Amino acid sequence: MPQIQSETWNRVIASFPEPHLLQTREWGQFKAQFGWKPFYLMWPRVGEKVNLNEDADVLASPQEPVEAAALVLQRTIPIRGFAAVLRVLYAPKGPLLRDWGNAPLRQRVFSDLRDLGRQQGAIFIKVDPDVRLGVGPPDDDSTQVDCLGEQVVSDLKAHGWLFSAEQIQFRNTVMLDLTLPEEALLARMKQKTRYNIRLAQRKGVSVRTGGLDDLSSLYRMYAETSVRDRFVIRDESYYRLLWQTFLTNQPASIPGDRPYAQVLVAEVSGESVAALFVFYFAARAWYLFGMSRDAHREKMPNHLLQWEAICRAKAAGCRIYDLWGAPDEFVESDPLWGVYRFKEGLGGELVRHLGAWDLPLRPFYYHLYTQTLPRLLDLMRSRGRAQTQQALGV
Repeated sequence: MPQIQSETWNRVIASFPEPHLLQTREWGQFKAQFGWKPFYLMWPRVGEKVNLNEDADVLASPQEPVEAAALVLQRTIPIRGFAAVLRVLYAPKGPLLRDWGNAPLRQRVFSDLRDLGRQQGAIFIKVDPDVRLGVGPPDDDSTQVDCLGEQVVSDLKAHGWLFSAEQIQFRNTVMLDLTLPEEALLARMKQKTRYNIRLAQRKGVSVRTGGLDDLSSLYRMYAETSVRDRFVIRDESYYRLLWQTFLTNQPASIPGDRPYAQVLVAEVSGESVAALFVFYFAARAWYLFGMSRDAHREKMPNHLLQWEAICRAKAAGCRIYDLWGAPDEFVESDPLWGVYRFKEGLGGELVRHLGAWDLPLRPFYYHLYTQTLPRLLDLMRSRGRAQTQQALGV
């Protein structure tokens, strides 16, 4: 089998209607550094045998248009006494299909994923493709319902898939249409958001491009943000490798088939007060990480950062800016409600996806996993918060 460069895989998935950063070759290579084993799967046409390649350096060379593809990650969960049997498979933001309305293709892909899980002895396989259920809040009069998404959900249920209690990625998000002129993008924002952008400019907030030398200070800022806003983060080594991987992956042309990242840092009088990371792939941009300090928050640095990110993504040829994350429940008590209101102020459109679904392959162990994991995660989150606070000296 021929050796294929990462650009080949990325070029294939970039051609799909809904390509995603988390399906790129680089994402698989990054996760391989933390215990995950990547598989790269392609379906040239319905009826042909799927290519199952567990070697991250070897990909199937497509001889014709590829109708579906999936990066699938495999990991063994290290729970004492069960590590030999707790193997799971996960396709982050996958699989990718050229036409989700093609029922035979859809069923073939899900069937082959089931077969892969059985071959690998997995207790279950998880998927969370970006298949739309609708646009707008579910109870709003202006909500648009996507009938195709409902068909896919029915298909999943009919073949034994269960809506997952463990939603690893955000199933809902806010997106900006970057094909609009800058004037139109500003006009779509809420008046208060436009005011805060101008306020930041008047108050002396400036934005610069960050680099590798900033990563230590940015992690500390991110840790401060996690303590203030009460969410759990990983240790510095994880983010440093992630940020380095994509910051140093700058392509020759923008945008292209090679995913990369930029970090923007907001400063007041030379002091870094906020920052964000934007990831680029296949004419799309994702806002994955944001961080800020309490200092100078009244000068609205985050508003100016987002406007700068929007302008840069548009200038890079991106058509979509994904603000990455919206509530599961659209009520003020949802932890993401404040973040959602901020993103909504930027003029974005709420997009609801079908979320993560699990196919149990070994029901006893799947039940054990789903009963044990929430308690394990709660313990890990508690320890994570304590470790972050200790590292910050708070």
